[in-house]
Amino acid sequence: MKFSLDTSVQRFGTVVTGGSPLKLFRLTPGGAALVDEIAGGSDASASALVDRFVDAGLLHPQPSTDAPAFTESDVTVVVPTLGIPANVPAGAIVVDDGSQPPVTDATIRLATNRGPAAARNAGLACVTTPLVAFVDADVDLPTGWLHHLLPHFNDDRVALVAPRVSVSPTAGAIGAYEQHGSPLDLGPHPARVEAGSRVSYVPSAAIVCRTDALRDVGGFDESLRAGEDVDLVWRLVEAMWRCRYEPASTVHHAARPTWATWARQRITYGSSAGPLAKRHPGALAPLRMSGWSIASWLLGISAHPVAGAAVGLGSAVALTRKLPDVPTKAAFRLAALGNARAGEQIANAVRRVWWPLILVAAWRSRTARRVLVAAALASKHPVRLADDVAYSVGVWKGMVTERTLGPLVPQISSWPGRSVARPAAAAR
Repeated sequence: MKFSLDTSVQRFGTVVTGGSPLKLFRLTPGGAALVDEIAGGSDASASALVDRFVDAGLLHPQPSTDAPAFTESDVTVVVPTLGIPANVPAGAIVVDDGSQPPVTDATIRLATNRGPAAARNAGLACVTTPLVAFVDADVDLPTGWLHHLLPHFNDDRVALVAPRVSVSPTAGAIGAYEQHGSPLDLGPHPARVEAGSRVSYVPSAAIVCRTDALRDVGGFDESLRAGEDVDLVWRLVEAMWRCRYEPASTVHHAARPTWATWARQRITYGSSAGPLAKRHPGALAPLRMSGWSIASWLLGISAHPVAGAAVGLGSAVALTRKLPDVPTKAAFRLAALGNARAGEQIANAVRRVWWPLILVAAWRSRTARRVLVAAALASKHPVRLADDVAYSVGVWKGMVTERTLGPLVPQISSWPGRSVARPAAAAR
């Protein structure tokens, strides 16, 4: 099989860094030769090292589309809908989730509205093919959308593959923003899907799954009205399945038509954080980084820029000593980039989770006021700021309902540069 190197990968002789979160591998000569072959476009045979790189996010499979183990005839499409569906693929199982009036010609009708998880499970119960695709009623599937997804199932460990979900071009400020800021669009680069990684979830707007794998983990959690897709992916990963994001396939989703429906969508997304945090402790940490990086930014924003710069410089120097196999200049650059990106992560956490607490502190603290202003300016777009605030309203709503503070709690390490690189066992 062919593989592509993740965009994060860097090579320093027998040392490779990359993946998400960024890891360091020390390679044997055989391992170094394998990396060279893959970088040169050669095929690679299955091996323990290839598996480790795939699971770490350094390598992304590019399975041949010439001889997939499954074809389109092996896929049953399930479309859950509340109201008249905008798009129904030919032969799909349409599940009417208690619509009033009922959806004409629906395959299955639930007597009451039970939510998307229950509707998908009802459709799953009728599937007899080895693969099932769940597609939302407002998603447009282009011809051949399965072409790049099905070959991933040649790997017996792959349980779920998701295409890129692009928002259809529409007029107005919402449509313009959604072209670049939609939470459904996870970008142009392939990825493994796992909590805490660059692509930590995929939306169930369009996903293809191994039917038996879904049944083995109990399908979607019907107690979740939102976040049921995130929960499913994380349970599959916990059960040792692989989940992949494949942007070579792109489907199209309609943007919300009004600001009110757009805001309700974001609040709904945020409200899933509370129940997900209880089911998957630590998976929703708003921040994962070294305490040194946090200290550097807090000192800088609290009118102590020299002290902040000193802490950042000191942590970078400390990292170079912990990575003796990496050239000093490269290790220092890794640490410096990690500290720089930490500022963006902190600003995101403030806007999406912490701002109500900091707003209270701002009545008496000049530093808190600076943090709020800096976080707002870092959004770089007024609609992005509104997006984050709407999401945070949902987060707090979910925390109150579930009586948990899990979505507020960061993961902080004492190791300098944790947000940039993490040593791993020697690869062989």
